[in-house]
Amino acid sequence: MDNNSNNQPALSKEQIDSVISLYSTGRLSDAINTIKSLNELYPNVPLLFNILGACHKAQGSLEESIKIFKVAIEIKPDYAEAHNNLGLTLMQLNQIDSAIDSFKTAIAIFPAYAEAYNYLGVAFKRLNQFEEASESYQEAIAIKPDYAEAHNNLGNVLKSLGRLKEAIKSYKTTLLIKPNFVEAHNNLGSIFKDLKQFNSAIKCFKTAIVIKPNFVEAYYNLGLTLIDLEQLDDAVKYFNDALAIKSEYVEVHNNLGNALKSLGKPYEAIESYEKALSIKPDYAEAHNNLGVTLMSLGQWTLASECLKKALNINSDYAFANNNYGSVLKHFGKFNDSTKFYEKALSIKPDFFEAHHNLGNALKYLKRHDESLLSYERSFALNPDADYVLGNIIHSKLHLCIWDDLLSYYDELIKKINNKEGAIHPFALLALIDNPELHKKAAEIYINDKYPKNYDLPEIDQYPRHKKIRIGYFSADFRAHPVGNLTAELYEIHDRSQFEVYAFSFGPDTNDEVNIRIKAGVDYFNDVSLMSHKEVVMLSRSIELDIAIDLGGFTQDTRTGIFAMQAAPIQINYLGYSSTMGADYMDYIIADRTLIPKNKQKYYSEKIVYLPDSFMVNDTKNKKSIKEFTRKEMGLPSKGFVFCCFNHHYKITPLVFTSWMKILSKVDDSILWLSDGNKTGINNLKKEAEKNGVNKNRLFFAPRLDLREDHLNRIKLADLFLDTLPYNAHATTSDALQVGLPVLTCIGESFASRVAASLINSVDLPELITSTQEQYEELAIELAIDPLKLNAVKEKLNNNLLLSPLYNTPLYTKHLEKTYLEIYERCHKGLEPDHIYC
Repeated sequence: MDNNSNNQPALSKEQIDSVISLYSTGRLSDAINTIKSLNELYPNVPLLFNILGACHKAQGSLEESIKIFKVAIEIKPDYAEAHNNLGLTLMQLNQIDSAIDSFKTAIAIFPAYAEAYNYLGVAFKRLNQFEEASESYQEAIAIKPDYAEAHNNLGNVLKSLGRLKEAIKSYKTTLLIKPNFVEAHNNLGSIFKDLKQFNSAIKCFKTAIVIKPNFVEAYYNLGLTLIDLEQLDDAVKYFNDALAIKSEYVEVHNNLGNALKSLGKPYEAIESYEKALSIKPDYAEAHNNLGVTLMSLGQWTLASECLKKALNINSDYAFANNNYGSVLKHFGKFNDSTKFYEKALSIKPDFFEAHHNLGNALKYLKRHDESLLSYERSFALNPDADYVLGNIIHSKLHLCIWDDLLSYYDELIKKINNKEGAIHPFALLALIDNPELHKKAAEIYINDKYPKNYDLPEIDQYPRHKKIRIGYFSADFRAHPVGNLTAELYEIHDRSQFEVYAFSFGPDTNDEVNIRIKAGVDYFNDVSLMSHKEVVMLSRSIELDIAIDLGGFTQDTRTGIFAMQAAPIQINYLGYSSTMGADYMDYIIADRTLIPKNKQKYYSEKIVYLPDSFMVNDTKNKKSIKEFTRKEMGLPSKGFVFCCFNHHYKITPLVFTSWMKILSKVDDSILWLSDGNKTGINNLKKEAEKNGVNKNRLFFAPRLDLREDHLNRIKLADLFLDTLPYNAHATTSDALQVGLPVLTCIGESFASRVAASLINSVDLPELITSTQEQYEELAIELAIDPLKLNAVKEKLNNNLLLSPLYNTPLYTKHLEKTYLEIYERCHKGLEPDHIYC
């Protein structure tokens, strides 16, 4: 190309080489000064203006460089290189459309301009015009087959188009031309990572690091790949290596936080997220991840604030919408939570976690039909996702949908035996009467959700206290079966030996039971807004000797508190009818009926055997002033009334078939059940018809506001028919207490032996059967033999006067005796062992 115009004297080769050398060696100020001097002698040389523009561009003076490139073009309109350089500068200023015009002009002037085609491709890619970008790169390669950068860029755009195999080919071609092209090694590794070819990805990233030890992106991508492989310690190492090179690399801080969280180091994770946010305060992903970590620590209020910030930055952030929905669900705002789950799904319809979480929220709203649909959508998207299969089955039990229930059992058992998170332990109790499977499912859940937490030091044995400090932990210090059963226990604990604390993480309802419990303990701590760690620190500051979990795996429990060790002795009691499978739970309160010696191996806890039943009761139940008649309750005036007031999910096809056989053999008999969802009721009626029983023989009792009214109402029934494998628990106690006989079929697991435990405590072993056939025969016999039934009722009423089941002071003495023995063992340095009271 000409280096002058208007017939001016030509620059010498030495002058041109000198300017180019100054520019190429980075001596930009010297180059600029030299060019200015030359311009005085040679004022219209386009080459000088082109180099001068390049110098200003390299110094970051982009607006100035544009003016200078335009001067070069004005002097020489067909100066292709100046048009190309102008395009590069415009692209750097994000003026992409203008840049494209410049590259196209350069190509029109010089059709074999491979570099201009390459940069045109880059510009098109910036606009997400991937096909046009691909064509431009291919033109560059056609002109210059060994153009490594164009092959690499073509690989990038093919990756964006999802044409991964072609992208791999482009990257490999790049590396054949230029083996030390670190970006191509990194890009090839990224594709292998996306294809889950992790070993190949790691090889690529490590090669890039060998070639260029300070290539920070390779360290970052290597860390991400190691997270995918769950090699979290190594991932942390490479993220830290990346930060040693580039300390303000915000994405690395964020993902380092993710790795630390997965390693069970939430507080270190929080530091990483906070560092990311100090660099980039509007980093929505870091706000979201910080919120999720705070959720795992039970810091729900702080988590809520983080997730709100993420959504304020990006309201269409699907993950933050989903997580904020979970915060709202935790606070009991189920209707509000569904809106955020639905928003997440409107953004990301294949978001299987959001479908699953929506199902959970709808379940709490008792919208079981919709809940089942959400679970099924989640399962369709990811059949291997943890706990979804179990939730589908549990929802079908709520809805009494049994047609394909048995087909799930084999898969469920297989998953549990393979140590997969197939079902929540609580849901399993109503499905399968197998304590070995119950233990396996609990261990899987504990290891997944609540492994032992070492954020605080191992708890030391406290000096002996004058009074043993016992703490009851629950979400249910209110009008709830747990609250109803335990209210008197707190009141009558022997205050000469015990100091009684309550740790409440449920709603502050201020109902009658809640107020009574607050008055009945020595110290009532509302810890609902405290993190797991804060609750444990409070418990340790009190020097609590024994921590008692009243919830286990029931709704709204805080197992994370016990995972961090709230007290030297921790007990699983009352609320959950099975083992928790946790090595940090020392004991489970039971009795000889619930856990025979040959079943002890299916419980991770040591067994505390109370002499009568494990279940406490309240002798101060209020009496209803209402007397009910069959007519008022919508029942027929004559005929035998069988009843079962268990939740519908406890009704299995086998149990219902037995009930229908019983009704078929007892003329004019009816079955009185709890009210529930309409689908469940309709399905029970259909199942009755399938079994040859008129659906009108099923009656459903609506919920009454007052528990005492319900207790008076159930006296209208003649015989309570229990369920298997999940017995009536507090419901059995209620029935027996008002003189209503309960017939049960004893099973193998804790949950399937509770009714037998309670029935033994009122000395009516004749109501305990061991097979479905015996259960059916005895129900029929009692219904058609009034004398026999009356004898049973008379015996029950007589026994109630002396039964230990409703002697709360006696029960409390037995329980306290076991607490004392457990405490003494601990202070003697002895390991937990079975306790027989």
